Amino acid sequence: MPKSLLIISRQAPWSGPSAREALDIVLAGGAFDLPIGLLFLDDGVFQLAIRQDAKAVQQKDLSANLQALGLFGIEDVYVCGESATARGLEPTALSLEPLHVLAAEQISAVIDRYDQVITL
Repeated sequence: MPKSLLIISRQAPWSGPSAREALDIVLAGGAFDLPIGLLFLDDGVFQLAIRQDAKAVQQKDLSANLQALGLFGIEDVYVCGESATARGLEPTALSLEPLHVLAAEQISAVIDRYDQVITL
């Protein structure tokens, strides 16, 4: 049985390649039917903001990659509710569904469910 993997994405989509790399890992894992999850934490929640203008910061838009998660069988997608709220985002009005909104005290339990964790 393959080991499960959780990717924790902590970077804003315009702060460098980490956000795209996190999504690439998750999509590749999904393509190979690995048990994989994705957690948006800290500035990573900005990846889920609606109506981003990626061209304004000369970046590629990640929204198509995010919408492809379901096509690759990625169902375990989490967001830290406190991270979203602290950055002015309403956790229930983010661009991705289904999305499991977690309280800060739930995050360690989710992390413990996975065999391996990668933070980007």
